Amino acid sequence: MKKTFLVLLLLVGAVMVAFCGGNSESGNAKVEGAFEVPEVGYDGSEVTITFYHTIGSTKTHTLDDYIVEFNKLYPNIHVVYESVGGYDDLRDQISTQITVGNQPNIAYCYPDHVALYNLAGAVATLDNLINSDIVVTRADGTTETLGLTAEQQADFIEGYYNEGRQFGDGLMYTMPFSKSTEVLYYNKTFFDANGIEVPTTWEELEAVCAKIKEIDPTSIPLGYDSESNWFINMCEQYNSPYTSATGDHYLFNNETNRSFVKLFRSWYEKGYLTTQKLYGAYTSGLFTSTTNPKSYMSIGSSAGATYQRPAKVDGAYPFEVGIASIPQVSQDNRKVISQGPSLVIFDKANSQEVVASWLFVKFLTTSVDFQAAFSMDSGYVPVIKSVMDNAVYADFIANADGYDNIAALSAKACLEQEDAYYTSPAFNGSSTARDQVGALLSKCLSTATDNVDAMILQAFQDAIDECEYNN
Repeated sequence: MKKTFLVLLLLVGAVMVAFCGGNSESGNAKVEGAFEVPEVGYDGSEVTITFYHTIGSTKTHTLDDYIVEFNKLYPNIHVVYESVGGYDDLRDQISTQITVGNQPNIAYCYPDHVALYNLAGAVATLDNLINSDIVVTRADGTTETLGLTAEQQADFIEGYYNEGRQFGDGLMYTMPFSKSTEVLYYNKTFFDANGIEVPTTWEELEAVCAKIKEIDPTSIPLGYDSESNWFINMCEQYNSPYTSATGDHYLFNNETNRSFVKLFRSWYEKGYLTTQKLYGAYTSGLFTSTTNPKSYMSIGSSAGATYQRPAKVDGAYPFEVGIASIPQVSQDNRKVISQGPSLVIFDKANSQEVVASWLFVKFLTTSVDFQAAFSMDSGYVPVIKSVMDNAVYADFIANADGYDNIAALSAKACLEQEDAYYTSPAFNGSSTARDQVGALLSKCLSTATDNVDAMILQAFQDAIDECEYNN
């Protein structure tokens, strides 16, 4: 209901914008779409830009430090930021503000947030800014090109960068800021003691689960935190339809997808796995447990590595944690989900605010030192490859281990799979699809039935119906 209300608010706002002719510089902005930034440079005028994020108050010191550095170059651009709860709180607040034209200049975002904001044409597309060859003079007398150089574009991890173009029209809507993914945490001490190889495919994982069950019959070998991610990952790895940003949006009801769900049900029935919804909490609790039942593998967020590490007992960790890429259907089509916030820039009447916002976004996303410092501070992964040129960050990664330096070990695993990242299509309704496939996976794993095929088929159709009804 809350999302439906937000959509109605944005539609009302969009109609008001269209009726009033838009703002002084964007009267031609589309009701559904985005604002195309004029091809202008920064003229040095004094502007204040607002930045909404979800960074906790204890983690903003790195941002504060680099705002100071940015202001040495652009003293007339005043950056004011606000932490707005969680991601849903941020989306809800901005959606309401858009209806009265009071949205911030920059915000953390996920793709489905941007698709929602686009209903009111409130998002500035970035192509003119990225491709601009306008020269901007900074306060210290040095100059920079307003756009991104070829080297800067190539420095972004491709999967992270391409998230900004997942909206069906080929335009760039967002820039990657800090990212996470899913990784496979495993009890390295147990694996080494029992001669178990880390699984690289789902077929190997099934065999590992069977072996763990033989060794410890009371265990639940695998915990998978996100049912939605698991379903979407499998679609990508099988190259099977999930959703589309254009045309028919909801494509996930097909034989390939029903087959892998049926396979996972058989694993669940053998006691090989649980998920966050079925377990009733994050499955890291099973993985870090030193009492039965416990798990020996956990698939969860790379940014939550410290939660996958057991508490010390008598001053020592009970076991060493290993971290690897999640299993794949085939190593020829490696796919791992890209998560974590990107940055969106909003339309404003004063084009200098938009250009100033871009300069700040560009500064944060292309700065090796900022990306390194923020990654070490937040647990998220840098979005540019050249971060390893930062000596402190390179040392951070070099000292990675499965004990005190587990966050570095997680980041190292993420950086080593940079060619495998993907993002799903973004449209108004993409978040509903995500919720529905997660719910159907949980249902199909655990529902008691004498006719598994019929139950799975109905669960898929119900999920499709829910997606279409809610959007």
